[in-house]
Amino acid sequence: MTGMSRSARWARLVAGCLVVSCASATAGDFAPRQGEVKALIDEVSTQGVDRAWLEDAMQQADYRQEVLDAMSGAAEYHMVWHDYRGIFLDEERIAKGVRFIEQHQESFERVQREYGVPVEVVAAVLGVETRYGEIKGDHRVLDSLSTLAFHHESRGSFFRGELAAFLEIAHEQGVAPGSLKGSYAGAMGYPQFIPTSYRAYAVDFNDDGVRNLWTDPVDAIGSIGNYFAEHRWQDGAAIYQDARGPASAPASVDFNQAQEPYVTVAELRAAGIEPRGELADSTRVIPLALEQADGSIDYRLGLDNFYVITRYNHSYLYAMAVTTLAEAIAAQRGEPDDWFSATAFEAGERS
Repeated sequence: MTGMSRSARWARLVAGCLVVSCASATAGDFAPRQGEVKALIDEVSTQGVDRAWLEDAMQQADYRQEVLDAMSGAAEYHMVWHDYRGIFLDEERIAKGVRFIEQHQESFERVQREYGVPVEVVAAVLGVETRYGEIKGDHRVLDSLSTLAFHHESRGSFFRGELAAFLEIAHEQGVAPGSLKGSYAGAMGYPQFIPTSYRAYAVDFNDDGVRNLWTDPVDAIGSIGNYFAEHRWQDGAAIYQDARGPASAPASVDFNQAQEPYVTVAELRAAGIEPRGELADSTRVIPLALEQADGSIDYRLGLDNFYVITRYNHSYLYAMAVTTLAEAIAAQRGEPDDWFSATAFEAGERS
């Protein structure tokens, strides 16, 4: 931000409207992109959102360089498993997960009954995303999404879609868009849904007439269950299979890709990686090579439900953190954990 006031910047912009209609000059910090901003307003206004409201909202948007910096430094892009695991697998987060389930027992039981997603997995998503609603982000969502929409070199188009969805949600719920805060990437509320996910998968789980992920943990619990169910979560199926393999990950195997299961068990066996249990040679899995603090490799085979978790965040590290936190919460609750891993073996071998 410069020292110039918002009103002064707006006046200078209006004064520069020679040929272009002044109605198109609607973004204070995004005046150089006013054509793109106008196109966005044109698009969203066709969805029944008042044009004057949209112009006022975009006039309030501020450019944030720290948002672009944070995008390039996201932990999922730069960390290995043992470091990433350390962020989310602490005793306090595990204990809070147990307490959070107890506080919302009825909602968790209902989400497992209706959507087939284990309560610990839903709780673990909330634990990883916002520490059960404690840390929802302190960036104005309007600023984050506007910055990314009009200044991100490779994903601007994607974020323009998210900005459009965000404006629709704020207008629909009667909330000032500048008042809503979230992550640097525009993720929002307890479950950190991006706006298009909010619009597509949020549910009114407590039947109060509002889909409120900002402050309502019950709606958040139900919405995560719905999200996973819509992405084809398999009720009662395991998330991963443990495996054993060579000290160094074979170069012939493409590990750790957040894709639909893409390597057959037969191909992994040929590379020296054996499932710890029964899996047909034709079964497709996501081969995971998880680097430990001592440099050793922990092999796991992600199954269909592991892939579903990566639809929430397209990172194998994220999916493994959710799974491991869910396992830890289940263990502390004294619940059976055979739905996590398709293999039963000594707990001490897992890390």
